[in-house]
Amino acid sequence: MSRIRDTFVTLRHAGRGGFIPFITAGDPDLATTELLLVELAAAGADIIELGVPFSDPVADGEVIQRASERALRKGVTLSDALSCISNVKEHIDVPIVLFSYLNPLLKFGKDRLANEAKKAGVDAVLITDLIPEEASLWTKTFHERGLDLIFLVAPTTSDDRLARIAQHASGFIYAVSRAGVTGARNEMPRDAESLVKRMRAVSDLPIAVGFGISTAEQVRKVWRFADAAVIGSAIVSQVEKLAGSSDLVVRVGEFARSLIAPGTDRQ
Repeated sequence: MSRIRDTFVTLRHAGRGGFIPFITAGDPDLATTELLLVELAAAGADIIELGVPFSDPVADGEVIQRASERALRKGVTLSDALSCISNVKEHIDVPIVLFSYLNPLLKFGKDRLANEAKKAGVDAVLITDLIPEEASLWTKTFHERGLDLIFLVAPTTSDDRLARIAQHASGFIYAVSRAGVTGARNEMPRDAESLVKRMRAVSDLPIAVGFGISTAEQVRKVWRFADAAVIGSAIVSQVEKLAGSSDLVVRVGEFARSLIAPGTDRQ
């Protein structure tokens, strides 16, 4: 069993939902990224997603697009993201998901990626635009190295396609709460719960819900029907607002803690 599956087993036994924050590698810089990984783990993250900067992040809203642009202007690469993970793995014991679009991974090379990701301490790879029809070789390569392959599903995904994705996925399923791009929203769409139910009908993998979650109240709502909540844009927005501040890392950690503060029902 993978460390990610172990994490969800532990969460289930504890009767609580999981907290999965997302940040972009190299935003605002690589040294701060490493500090943020350590801080998010200390703040209560159960799993952390680290995004690889990409020039055309079509699934992401403006906040994460800007984060990618800032990192790319500084020359941050996939290799840099892997180095960040390698540099902090002795300081944290939280599973890390490498989050990327397919093009940077193709350029890097599938086998090279699997080998270097495993060496760096990556637990899983989420490829936003990898379709199940083209996933077999990726699935085989990653599983041979003990890496999980995470897939996205959306409310618009057909039942047949959900079943096909379930055949390739491991670790957990990332359920997109709504059609469209990432970005904080005031309300949780009803489609999210329906999607989780549909996915559970074809897979026993844990399901994390993301896209648009930005408050403790929304996190609580997700925990009522899913195994974990993913928070990306809301955290990346904090990084953006605090850029240049000497206490950026501490304040981002405080924000992360506020999402799962004492009194927040993780049951």
